[in-house]
Amino acid sequence: MIEVIEDFLVRGVPDVEEALRKAAAAEVMPRFRQLAEEDVVQKSGPHDLVTVADRLAEEHLTEALTTLLPGSVVVGEEAVHADPSLYESIRADAPVWIVDPVDGTRQFVHGDPGFCMLIALTWRGQVHASWTYAPALDEMAVAVRGKGAWLDGERLVAGSPGELLEVATSHPDYTTPEQKRALLGLSVEGVVPRPCGSAGLEYLAVARGELDAVAFSWELAWDHAAGLLLVAEAGGDNLTVSGEPFRIEGGNALPFTAARDAATARRMVELLSAAA
Repeated sequence: MIEVIEDFLVRGVPDVEEALRKAAAAEVMPRFRQLAEEDVVQKSGPHDLVTVADRLAEEHLTEALTTLLPGSVVVGEEAVHADPSLYESIRADAPVWIVDPVDGTRQFVHGDPGFCMLIALTWRGQVHASWTYAPALDEMAVAVRGKGAWLDGERLVAGSPGELLEVATSHPDYTTPEQKRALLGLSVEGVVPRPCGSAGLEYLAVARGELDAVAFSWELAWDHAAGLLLVAEAGGDNLTVSGEPFRIEGGNALPFTAARDAATARRMVELLSAAA
């Protein structure tokens, strides 16, 4: 199977980019700042929103991606919301596309351009390629395992931070009291934490050296798989509070971090472990 994936990536990376652009043009951007009240509904609560654009874009991408790579399966956020058992397909013995059709739905609903669309191509828990597309910003970031990370054709290099660490963390609206306590380790001198926006765009900010690290307290694969590869291929690293790399299949010790370099990831874990 790995040979099938590698062969696909030799020729198919631009096809996935095109599929993303078409889904955005057909289902997302025509609804940006044009949503009617009935186009937006709550899932688990007032901060967990889904729009008609999320659902239709995921349907569009599911058809396109399984056509591009026959025999592959899609694990999408909205399909899993409808049928949670589909999440186990991440472990399928087939190429798996992990899809977040609109990452940063709250931003999208509020007319903020800070949202993106995420795709990761995985097999047996390993991410082989990822695509992060911010249609309102016209930015496309692509990473291929072992071949680097790129933003609109320019190579991404995360670099290393200075003495002051700027960190994006799980947003308070989405965290439990226990999760908030676990992130208190970052409330120290030399660290400047702030609530995250779109997780996908925060990972992109780390990969391009504009943000030093992220610290997240949830592990849903569609939020993290694409960005973790993007950061890794830009020279960054990720660790959970157990000191192990993040596993997209789940079962991670939380919170976890992705950072511009390995030393920063280790420092982040030390701070997070102190409060975990």
